[in-house]
Amino acid sequence: MQKLTATLKSIPWKKILIGVGILLALAAAYIFWPVKVDLSSLAVPEGKYDVRILRDSYGVPHIYGQTDPDVAFGMAFAHAEDDFATIQGSLLAGKGMLGRAYGPDSAAVDYLVALLRVWDVVDAQYKTDITPETKAILDAYAEGLNHYAALHPDEVLVADAFPVTGKDMVAVSVFQAPMYFGLDGPISELFAGERQSEVSPLPGAWYKFTDYQNGSNVFAVAPSRSDDGSTFFAVNSHQPWQGPVTWYEIHLHSEEGWDVVGATFPGVPSVVQGHNQTLSWALTVNDPDLTDIYVLEINPENENQYLFDGQWLDLEVRQIPLKVKLIGNLEITVKREALWSVFGPVVRQDHGTYAIRYSGFGQIHIFQQLYQMNKAANFEEWRTAMYNGALPTFNVGYADNQGNIYYLYNAKLPIRAEGYQWDLYLPGTSSDVLWTDYLPPQDLPQVLNPPSGFYQNANSSPFSATIGEGNPDPADYSPTFGIEEYETNRSLMLQELFGSDDSISFEEFTQYKYNLSYHPDSDVGKMLKIIAQLTFDDPLLQEGQKLLAEWNLSVGIDSKQAALGVLTIDFLSENVEDFNSSSLAKNEFTSEDVQSAFELAVEYLNTHFNQLDPAWGEVQRLQRGAVDTPLGGGPDILRAAYSEMQENGQLKAYSGDSYIMLIDWRPDGSVESYSVHQFGSATIRENSPHYDDQSEMFAAMQLKPVWFDLPDITANLEVEYTPWTSTYVK
Repeated sequence: MQKLTATLKSIPWKKILIGVGILLALAAAYIFWPVKVDLSSLAVPEGKYDVRILRDSYGVPHIYGQTDPDVAFGMAFAHAEDDFATIQGSLLAGKGMLGRAYGPDSAAVDYLVALLRVWDVVDAQYKTDITPETKAILDAYAEGLNHYAALHPDEVLVADAFPVTGKDMVAVSVFQAPMYFGLDGPISELFAGERQSEVSPLPGAWYKFTDYQNGSNVFAVAPSRSDDGSTFFAVNSHQPWQGPVTWYEIHLHSEEGWDVVGATFPGVPSVVQGHNQTLSWALTVNDPDLTDIYVLEINPENENQYLFDGQWLDLEVRQIPLKVKLIGNLEITVKREALWSVFGPVVRQDHGTYAIRYSGFGQIHIFQQLYQMNKAANFEEWRTAMYNGALPTFNVGYADNQGNIYYLYNAKLPIRAEGYQWDLYLPGTSSDVLWTDYLPPQDLPQVLNPPSGFYQNANSSPFSATIGEGNPDPADYSPTFGIEEYETNRSLMLQELFGSDDSISFEEFTQYKYNLSYHPDSDVGKMLKIIAQLTFDDPLLQEGQKLLAEWNLSVGIDSKQAALGVLTIDFLSENVEDFNSSSLAKNEFTSEDVQSAFELAVEYLNTHFNQLDPAWGEVQRLQRGAVDTPLGGGPDILRAAYSEMQENGQLKAYSGDSYIMLIDWRPDGSVESYSVHQFGSATIRENSPHYDDQSEMFAAMQLKPVWFDLPDITANLEVEYTPWTSTYVK
């Protein structure tokens, strides 16, 4: 013991502690010291692209170039000026690098990219399956992002993500496409603590129709139903107001015929919906069954084998390295198993081993299809591009300067074996459930120039797109497709508004778009009937009951009943399983459900406002930058608004009507269009005057002109520059 004590005393503890302190300080410096990134080599030399950017008085960029690649380069640069962070998020997701920017929670996305074999698909097909014209667009767009990164390295999230290439852009589309129809939902449920569904038996023909939680509207009026022979068209998608699928307005013009205006998403190198000189189109969410989950039977003697058609097949096993940011500059690499079967990706859990199959796997042509739609000059060219089949989902509406109106229930509908309950999990032991073919595009539900002179879709049944003759016949479609057969409040209202007016002016068309009412046949009408029949002893609940008895079903900002009505809907959506507030025409709920929601709504208003009848505009607000203004509309209203509760009791809108464009194709073939964005063109630049300059106009249900021709643009010009002379970002 004495020798040990003497030895310990002889150790130079002070020097050791100093050394350890230095090491810790150096480690901390490494972790937290700002890393300067030199991306100057990514700068594109002036003159490689002939492009100029014209920002109008709303900050909307009009990209003028000699060639289509010139325009694509300028488009990427201009959008990056307003929202580089969100574009990077999409790119990092496609490259499987999101965890390096945002940490462990985002690494799940990187794992999903590997699980779905996004890059296997891109590497196998990019060289041969993408046209040279599209590659030129993709490469130029990528260079526009690289050029912006070179000029603004402090905004770069992950330096290793650059330079961006055209293949990177395609990877973004391959990964995002199935997310549009909600593939992340079925995959997520496989990671629950227990199995989430029964396995389909045989025989059986029952099928459960499900709904989707988002919404949109598209509708058109033909010359036969307008008051002056014009054709009217509405672009009216309902999107989140922030994030990777928020709309951005842009105008693209080349001397090679690319002349289109409308809205796009961050990282998409074309207009997604809008109009060119001769035609217009828009998208709404549809909800066919495009995903299947299979329960695999695993060999008890080999966990990497599964039974298929009487034979044990080997799972393909990969170990996926995931780089994850922990803190500061500190990253770690973890490995996760990624499996593959004849059905597709496989997830192994304690409660089972599951395979996933989804529509559109292997499709890399989405951006090519959108580019072709942008450049189409007439209906046949546009429909040929639409029939390309790369987009795996979406209702698509169309109208043009020749008076054609067209609706397509677009989807890659798997041709499945009859008899299985395809909404349940499937037995993965037989090729009977391994589908390989899709319904041809020409056989999808669609409506062309209906006798009624109008069509509509508001995330509703394609079988009631119009009134009278011309609708698709539901008997022509197998229930295994899972095609919706329900209506929404919005579809009920559109059918009534357009169906009762055979001479519609553009002013009336605009008024119909901004309709603020629930239909009496909607679930809101059903809810009110239930509330009217309830008996209450509490005077406050009696007051609320009387208040709703006086409601005219309007959600305008001055309504004294809307707050109580909409809050009751909100509490119903929280308390009733599978309640869909985007489709208030098909939910199932009991009188007990309604009573509970109504009582919660009364309590909420009394607590936060000390009254049950505050004006709806005092409760629901659009808040952005310096703007805090009343906002009308509500769930599943044609003027859609979805809000979240704040601590002070107000409801802050976060989704619903977003980018709106209304188009008037005049009898002489010319076009006039009007638009508005919920915020403005500077979607994340808080120091820009265009961060919130359209918000009050949006809340007031007003539109601004779309300046499509150069004289109108120059007459309303804020600034003109090139990607080499830009001082637009302060």
